[in-house]
Amino acid sequence: MADPPQPHEPPPHAPRSPSPPRREVVTGVPRGMRRRPPAHTPARSEISEQTTLGATYVRALMRSQLRAGLGALSVLALLVGTLPVLVALSRSASGPLVWVTLGLVAYPVMWLIARWYVTRAERNEADFTGLVMDPAEAPGTHRVPG
Repeated sequence: MADPPQPHEPPPHAPRSPSPPRREVVTGVPRGMRRRPPAHTPARSEISEQTTLGATYVRALMRSQLRAGLGALSVLALLVGTLPVLVALSRSASGPLVWVTLGLVAYPVMWLIARWYVTRAERNEADFTGLVMDPAEAPGTHRVPG
């Protein structure tokens, strides 16, 4: 018994089809470089036009910066405020203890407070910039043709 021809195989007596059509290469602007209009009004225009929404964005940034500043200030005030109490409690060894406290404890802690504040302020600004920036203009998405 002969097997029937398979559906995907052409019969042996059929003419061969010509070679597949040549593929054309279309050049244009890469997809990532196309400018699309934003799906929403960018927050930057809200701020520059001084709308209520823009004022809310700016107020939120100012509030977060104020919160970070007041947190750093309160920790610094607690540190500096306890130094006189510490010195008054240890009158007998006040000479070396005062210098050790001021030189080895207070300044590194103040540096850590300042470092925390700067990091927090930069993070607040980066969050705000991310909120305000149009996604099409996000840093790192632009490529220089070359």
